[in-house]
Amino acid sequence: MKKFNIRKVLDGLKEASSPTPSVQVGPQENHLVQETLQSEHFQLCKTVRHGFPYQPSAMAFDPVQKILAIGTQSGALRLFGRPGVECYCQHESGAAVIQLQFLINEGALVSALTDDSVHLWNLRQKRPAILHSLKFNRERITFCHLPFQSKWLYIGTERGNVHIVNVESFMLSGYVIMWNKAIELSSKAHPGPVVHISDNPMDEGKLIIGFESGIVVLWDLKSKKADYRYTYDEAIHSVAWHHEGKQFICSHSDGTLTIWNIRGQGKPVQTITPHGKQPKDGKKPESCKPILKVEYKTTRNGDPFIIFSGGLSYDTVGRRPCLTVMHGKSVAVLEMDYPIVDFLTLCETPYPNDFQEPYAVVVLLEKDLVVIDLAQNGYPIFENPYPLTIHESPVTCCEYFADCPVDLIPALYSVGSRQKRQGYSKKEWPISGGNWGQGTQSYSEIIITGHADGTVKFWDASAIMLQVLYKLKTAKVFDRNRSKEDKGSTDVSDEDPFAIQIMTWCPESRMLCVAGVSANVIIYRFSKLEVTTEVVQLLEVRMQYELNDTDSPDGGGGGGEQTAAHPTPGAFPQTSGPPSHPSTSSNNSDGGNIPCLKVRSTPLKQSPGYQVDLVVQSVWVSGEPPQPITSLALSSSYGLVVFGNSNGLVVVDYIQKTVVLNLGTVELYGSNDPYQRQPRSPRKTRQPSGGLCDINEGSTTSEDRCKSPTSDHRDNSFSRSRSSSVTSIDKEAREAVSSFHFCEGFARKGDSTLTPCLYVGTSLGTLLVLALTLPPAGEQRQLQPVIISPTGVLVRLKGSIMRMAFLDSTGILLTSAFEPWFEPNVTADEEREKVRKRRPVSVSPSTTQDFNESQFAVVCSEKQAKVISLPSQTCIYKHSITETSFILRADIVQMNPGVCVACFCANGHIMTLSVPGLRPLMDVNYLPLTDMRIARTFCFTNLGQAMYLCSPTEIQRITYSQETCENLQEMLGELFTPVETPEAPNRGFFKGLFGGGAQSLDREELFGELAAGKASRSLAQHIPGPGGIEGMKGAASGVVGELARARIALDERGQKLGELEERTAAMMASADSFSKHAHDMMLKCKDKKWYQF
Repeated sequence: MKKFNIRKVLDGLKEASSPTPSVQVGPQENHLVQETLQSEHFQLCKTVRHGFPYQPSAMAFDPVQKILAIGTQSGALRLFGRPGVECYCQHESGAAVIQLQFLINEGALVSALTDDSVHLWNLRQKRPAILHSLKFNRERITFCHLPFQSKWLYIGTERGNVHIVNVESFMLSGYVIMWNKAIELSSKAHPGPVVHISDNPMDEGKLIIGFESGIVVLWDLKSKKADYRYTYDEAIHSVAWHHEGKQFICSHSDGTLTIWNIRGQGKPVQTITPHGKQPKDGKKPESCKPILKVEYKTTRNGDPFIIFSGGLSYDTVGRRPCLTVMHGKSVAVLEMDYPIVDFLTLCETPYPNDFQEPYAVVVLLEKDLVVIDLAQNGYPIFENPYPLTIHESPVTCCEYFADCPVDLIPALYSVGSRQKRQGYSKKEWPISGGNWGQGTQSYSEIIITGHADGTVKFWDASAIMLQVLYKLKTAKVFDRNRSKEDKGSTDVSDEDPFAIQIMTWCPESRMLCVAGVSANVIIYRFSKLEVTTEVVQLLEVRMQYELNDTDSPDGGGGGGEQTAAHPTPGAFPQTSGPPSHPSTSSNNSDGGNIPCLKVRSTPLKQSPGYQVDLVVQSVWVSGEPPQPITSLALSSSYGLVVFGNSNGLVVVDYIQKTVVLNLGTVELYGSNDPYQRQPRSPRKTRQPSGGLCDINEGSTTSEDRCKSPTSDHRDNSFSRSRSSSVTSIDKEAREAVSSFHFCEGFARKGDSTLTPCLYVGTSLGTLLVLALTLPPAGEQRQLQPVIISPTGVLVRLKGSIMRMAFLDSTGILLTSAFEPWFEPNVTADEEREKVRKRRPVSVSPSTTQDFNESQFAVVCSEKQAKVISLPSQTCIYKHSITETSFILRADIVQMNPGVCVACFCANGHIMTLSVPGLRPLMDVNYLPLTDMRIARTFCFTNLGQAMYLCSPTEIQRITYSQETCENLQEMLGELFTPVETPEAPNRGFFKGLFGGGAQSLDREELFGELAAGKASRSLAQHIPGPGGIEGMKGAASGVVGELARARIALDERGQKLGELEERTAAMMASADSFSKHAHDMMLKCKDKKWYQF
């Protein structure tokens, strides 16, 4: 005891100091094991973020580079090119993005944020960086506009003023358009914030400024005054030009569109209320919802397109958000699944003064990105190639597998490709910029996500890409049509009764097992053939364990006799819903045996892919709901599935479709129970309301118990974790099963032979061993029972046991034995032949081990890790990972040079420990645990990969491998590719002759310091980008410098051409005058004789 206390004190001291060295306990048994992993093999960095940008707020498109940018409310920036080219960056302030503007075809992007800062991003590097920032102090930014091929950015503010910023130097110009100068006497009141700025497509010197109150001003930049003012009595939301620059269109808050001639003062040329009912008596149409944005796009051969969002009439209650496309006389109203954040029309030309020729519309919704094909009848949408559907139903759990069998991804892809929807546009995806990285990663990776609606999605995550392979709907196994009486009879809010809670998958055998929140376990086999299952095989299990022997219906007996289950496949109870109130039905003898979900009784057509093999349901007992499942494991080699909850565990033989063992955790100890438990019925500790939809492990209040797993509420598992210290154990009667591991091992101390074992970890830190006796393979396996005998406690740790693994005597990780995949749907004769030949294959080195050799068991709990030598069962290493916090996820993973324990701690640290010596190799304070989603979805996998859900819609992948960090730069895609800017539109002979073409303007002359003077210093402060001065120089020479150089070269060329033109003109003039003089001379001298000269 004394020794233990001293070590505890030492652990506490070590925890407070630098990384904890592991404590060696017991004899030096691992002198043979040479540890290959060193701290230099580890480095932590983010690799890539996948999924839909969470809470998007702005969007921009570069029509030449074909890159899409999306900004979010948390200051994130996501850039998308061709499928597989995407990039994530973050504004440090975390302020929401109001607006994005590309410097078209220059590899740069301007972002404006709600904290009144403007930033210039360099996209010419694989990880974009900010070159310059400008922070406004006295005014709030409301709108930005950067004309094509201009270096002057117009910024509108809440006060109604317009400031001008040089994009190259990011300095303010002294030229300011003040609101009072712009509106003068046209309005007595302040016109409101600037909602729109754009220059006339045909005349760069004329700028349209839209104010919220309904005033639009056409400003002449040269003369510094307003040419025209246009007033409408409804608030303006957006303005758009016709490409010829003679007309513009405004959208208003009453659902109207007004079209104005630039020279027409007073009234609009046309006022349309597209969705308003037109009264017959010529009165004004009824007002509608605001039209938030309008775009006006012209075509060379045909009518222009007017595209807008909003504007529906107020009586369309419950109607989904719409985008309206008006083309000629046709009006198409396109319903969207979510509210529209923004939309952009993609056009063939980047030049605003040419026919626009729109071909697609990108619509950014709150939770989706839709691209509509304008060129095809019916406006079909494009099939979205990005992995943006992670959140189609909220993610409830994840698993990550690296280095999978090579045939897995093609197999999943081939069954998943049949699930694709039809009716998409035939054209190529229009966002096609950038280039893929030169990835050298050779292994395949698969991510599996479980969702609140019961779907399971398989994703190909190889080489930092993500693509959905296959989608399985587990809810198909159950009856969905619950009558109203059933719904009324339960006080449980089961919003997501089919939600997936835990998944376990064997990649080699392709067996899948999922546990749902309704205390159900479904076992799936993978098949390439379609099959119709007449009756879904069902096992019902009563998981009821009484602690007082007198009350226990089964007595305190051990072993496999305690099966209170009904192993009759397809036996359905008559009642389909839980009883009305637990207290009233607890005296009823027939009140039990009710499953939370009813398995369907009609035949089930199962497509190729994952097909249900067996459903196991934990039923209500004596009017009480079953406890949520806390742990799950599958062994394809043994044909067994095991699951546990807060009371006990059940082992199911899925080959014979029977329950092999149904035991309370207490009974696993036999007579060696170390804890003084209060003899009491579990009934008293349970809450009266049902826990259909709970992800928690202990019992919580009935309110919490009813919540859907999609709401992040696993705090109670935290308090459980914190309380599971050695002192409070004695008071805790309930011991949950927290983890399992199937392995060939030494079941008892001093055993000389390896036997199949099931290791069981509990929430009180105990690791117990169950020895399995399996019938011989072949026909005997179908007939003889599996016998399970508990052999006692292997080791105790502090905190709930999270993970375990086994090494051979040389330190090589022993993988669990597995059965190779076979096609389950074949005829009886073929099947018999296969069964005869089939043997469980184990790739683990344990099969080649000499029997007198030892194994090492590596066990990790919420607080510490231990290494136990087997069969002697002596603890040779132990390491206290954390004293003050607790581990949320631990995995024992294979790295290239060796094996390590990887842990993610609730205090945000990510740590790795060597195996078997448990030396700390890496400890990085990565991120504080901000929400339970991260805790629920974080997982490590082999070869230094890890992932978690950083938002409800996005997966963040990270690596803790030095090798991957070094290769990451090569693997990342390139956003910027050198592309020629298309030629400017031809002005045409007559327009050139009569001056009807586009008017250019020397903005430098107007806005430069010489002409406009310096801007007020207190107005905004310039902040150099984090790239540093050198980076800025390099990037500026790359981004804007090239533009500047090209422009100077063009100017010089233009100057020289101008001089040449002038000289030519002078020569022509002198030639002209010479010929005139010559003619005059000739006339004068025509009649004179030679002697008269």
